[in-house]
Amino acid sequence: MIHLYNFFHLNIAYSAIEERDRSSVISECYWPLLKLAKERKIKCGIELSGFTLETIEKIDPSWVHELKLLIDDKVCELIGCGYAQVIGPLVPSEVTEANLKIGNDCYEKILGIVPSIALLNEQSYSAGLIQIYKEAGYNAIIMEWDNPSFIHPEWNPEMLYFPQYACDSNGNKISVIWNSSIGFQKFQRYTHGDLELDEILAYIRDQEADHIRAFPMYGNDVEIFDFRPGRYMTEENIHKDGEWNRIENLYKKISEKSDMRFILPSQVLQMNANEHTYQDLTLESADQPIPVKKQSKYNIARWAVTGRDDFGINTRCWKIYKIFTDRLVKDKSSWKELCYLWSSDFRTHITEIRWVAYLERMKRLEDSLNIKFKENFTNSEQLFLKDSSITVNRIGRFLDIQGKRLQVRLNCNKGLAIESFTDKDVSINPLFGTIPHGYFNDISYGADFYSGHLILEIPGKSKITDLGLVKPRWRFIDSGVLVESSISTPMGMIDKTWMINDVTGKVTLSYRLNWKESIIGSLRFGFITLFPKIFNKNSMCFKTHNGGKKVDFFSIDEGLSFSHGQSVSALITSNQVLGMTNGYFDVGDDMKNISVLIKKEEGAFVGMFEYRPVEPSALARFCLSAREIDETSRSLLINSQCLKMEISANNVF
Repeated sequence: MIHLYNFFHLNIAYSAIEERDRSSVISECYWPLLKLAKERKIKCGIELSGFTLETIEKIDPSWVHELKLLIDDKVCELIGCGYAQVIGPLVPSEVTEANLKIGNDCYEKILGIVPSIALLNEQSYSAGLIQIYKEAGYNAIIMEWDNPSFIHPEWNPEMLYFPQYACDSNGNKISVIWNSSIGFQKFQRYTHGDLELDEILAYIRDQEADHIRAFPMYGNDVEIFDFRPGRYMTEENIHKDGEWNRIENLYKKISEKSDMRFILPSQVLQMNANEHTYQDLTLESADQPIPVKKQSKYNIARWAVTGRDDFGINTRCWKIYKIFTDRLVKDKSSWKELCYLWSSDFRTHITEIRWVAYLERMKRLEDSLNIKFKENFTNSEQLFLKDSSITVNRIGRFLDIQGKRLQVRLNCNKGLAIESFTDKDVSINPLFGTIPHGYFNDISYGADFYSGHLILEIPGKSKITDLGLVKPRWRFIDSGVLVESSISTPMGMIDKTWMINDVTGKVTLSYRLNWKESIIGSLRFGFITLFPKIFNKNSMCFKTHNGGKKVDFFSIDEGLSFSHGQSVSALITSNQVLGMTNGYFDVGDDMKNISVLIKKEEGAFVGMFEYRPVEPSALARFCLSAREIDETSRSLLINSQCLKMEISANNVF
């Protein structure tokens, strides 16, 4: 016997659907779903946001009434996700909390119930979300199986068919119901005519065993059946037999089989029959800190630094959030609007009409808050009298800054890249800087690995960096020194500034990009390359916040080799990013670490880490990203773009 469960994801805000087409989506996609469930008694979950539910009620309240009846009859059950499709690992914990609360208020007001099972938006998971969802009243989440199980080969494949626990490092855990990307893609292929009925049935048969299992037959979009959103140029025509008809034929065939049974997703939680049930699992890892559904081209960078201008609108959302917290804004309607503006749908295949309307809506909220955007590049307000404890000396190609605490050497032949950084309060030896060509035995790593520089990569063009010859200018400031330079690149001028504070032990890197050309490219900066022999690779780890209240901690297990910034294909320039939702990233061993601090409201950068075990030690480096490429990316003018980060060292991790 195999138990099959389905849930259908309804999203009236689907990025490629114009508002004028929403009534068509309801009639062509949403009504056939309810009709199928009612007439065939096909048990299934219905997952939709509070915004989607509100919108359907305005357009067609009879649909909402029918859904209520099916829920009362226990044919369908409600699965929640919040008011909008907010990507939890990329936003402050308070925003996810507000999104879930406002969503639950919508469900209760319109349907009279509050769901106990949540689908993680875009199935983007971080351990820090467990506490937030539990506090919002959810006792289970739906998460994709394929990616977490891939990075955890030690998992028994049998665990796919039973409920498990997702655990964080702070003692929190929540029940998990699995979805399967391979499973729902098979279902879609059958529906669209790429598989025949006997082929999809054979695939389902492959999930059977000599004991009862539960398998996620479908868990994805509804708007792709008998409707085409216009998302891709290569979209196939609607199947001539009718895609809902094909789905009905499949369900009819399964219903006739005595060894197959449809159940509600919540019924999976009642399966506790063997040792493969309710295991405590860590879903994430250092190489995949934020698992997301489907293949690796579909990763968390998609909603962070790609799209039409994800970085720009995310920064503006962070600015609004900062105003809310600074002013102690409690008004529900304001938070509801911010959740709407932070929805994933505006960060992928958004249409031109909806993009313009979105920007206008964002501007109205900013104006109501009297938000003023200011230049964040210079640190002129900190210029004071010279601190006599700091010395600056030009020695050949190097600029040496010596203080009581810090020793920083900059390379004037390489755009003021950091040759070495030493904090004597932490270590007498340099902690990070430049690893020279020839250090690693592997010819694949036969390059210079710099720190404190910028790289722009545009497809089909030569790499652009700030690693050119410069004439540094420096001024002494209170507790330190300010080093400046102007760097010419094929894109235009770059103004670059280092501020070294010998009292706090912090160095601040700032860029102003004076570029006049729109680009589609990968823009990364602030590279930090750790000196291999200084850090103990047996206790190497990093930590950051990925949307949670508490920090996410990642140990780098022996033999692990990865780079978040490694391209997936010629079109996809990264495979992972770190949310850094509290604005910092720490990396080091059990004795010392390097910290990076950013202000998300000034620039919604995301982090990337690379670790490669290469003799005679290992390559470990970090950078920030302001722009990546995927199929949603559009050309963008980044003139006067300001990039800023703060770096320091500590002897307590």
